[in-house]
Amino acid sequence: ISGYALVIQARDSGNPPLSSSVTVNVDISDVNDNSPVFTPANYTAVIQENKPVGTSILQLVVTDKDSFHNGPPFTFTILTGNEEEEFTLDPHGVLRSAVIFKHMVSTEYVLCVQAKDSGKPQQVSHTYVQVRVIEESIHKPTAIPLEIFIVTMEDDFPGGVIGKIHATDQDVYDVLTYTLKSEQKSLFKVNSHDGKIIALGGLDNGKYVLNVSVSDGRFQVPIDVVVHVEQLLQEMLQNTVTIRFENVSPEDFVGLHMHGFRRTLRNAVLSQKQDSLHIISIQPVAGSSQLDMLFAVQIHSGGFYKPAYLIQKLTNARRHLENVIRISAILEKNCSGLDCQEQHCEQSLSIDSHSLMTYSTARISFVCPRFYRNVRCMC
Repeated sequence: ISGYALVIQARDSGNPPLSSSVTVNVDISDVNDNSPVFTPANYTAVIQENKPVGTSILQLVVTDKDSFHNGPPFTFTILTGNEEEEFTLDPHGVLRSAVIFKHMVSTEYVLCVQAKDSGKPQQVSHTYVQVRVIEESIHKPTAIPLEIFIVTMEDDFPGGVIGKIHATDQDVYDVLTYTLKSEQKSLFKVNSHDGKIIALGGLDNGKYVLNVSVSDGRFQVPIDVVVHVEQLLQEMLQNTVTIRFENVSPEDFVGLHMHGFRRTLRNAVLSQKQDSLHIISIQPVAGSSQLDMLFAVQIHSGGFYKPAYLIQKLTNARRHLENVIRISAILEKNCSGLDCQEQHCEQSLSIDSHSLMTYSTARISFVCPRFYRNVRCMC
């Protein structure tokens, strides 16, 4: 307990008795009576042979139960095991290589490391670090090609995480890093550690092919990443139809069904091959396992198919569509819960282009805006 606040009252013996109170603050000053603690108590680490001088091997983690001025910064020292000065230890507790290790020369080192706190008098503790030298990487990384589809309102893309590269390596101890060619960094970024792809704001309509690579420190492998950006027109929102699917998650739909269903849907509703099918958004139905897919069809010669026409086409082809995925309902208007005369209602659809939903799988990622339905009875 670092301190106490006492309220003390003095009362006299008069009639009636009078009193007065005062607050006394008692601060408990810390003495340096706790040694630093390593977590874990001892360490094991590996380094591949032929890694360059200065390669990071291990980060030591030290805590101290004393107050801040009696704890960090800590002073780290290698006491034994480093007689040939193969290792260095920086003030932040990072153990690094000071030579280029060879697996044939030595396969293991054991270091005794000391941590000293900043108190007076100083307290110390020790840990042992076992470092194994393993053979250098012999397998190239492998990565899955990634295709990303982004749907956004005209010139209103806010940016954000749009997908993640999935890469593996058969060398157990390889650490993979991801890079993007510099000429594309004005539009996209790639997290070097986990492969997440970030798009910056204001992407134009079109197709982008990214020069991404993954490296294990020895081998560098290119990854096929293609980004398709589609900008919605306001007119699309007035001609949308919703297909509601049963028992499917957004990720499963994107990864397993979207390509096949899009192809089947085109065959079912398009009058001409030149017409364009636009999937505007997919969104889970709150409180259920259902999923809504919002789409519109653009006529090659101009304009859009009317929802009534699309619903008729869908109804006729429903059995064929359900060979791909189970359909719960085909919605143009949704009057559920409204007590409208003869069930007549007016529906408006709004898109929140700054609230993006990203559904990412290993091979395909779909980024779309959140949408909202508003319905009211028609008088």
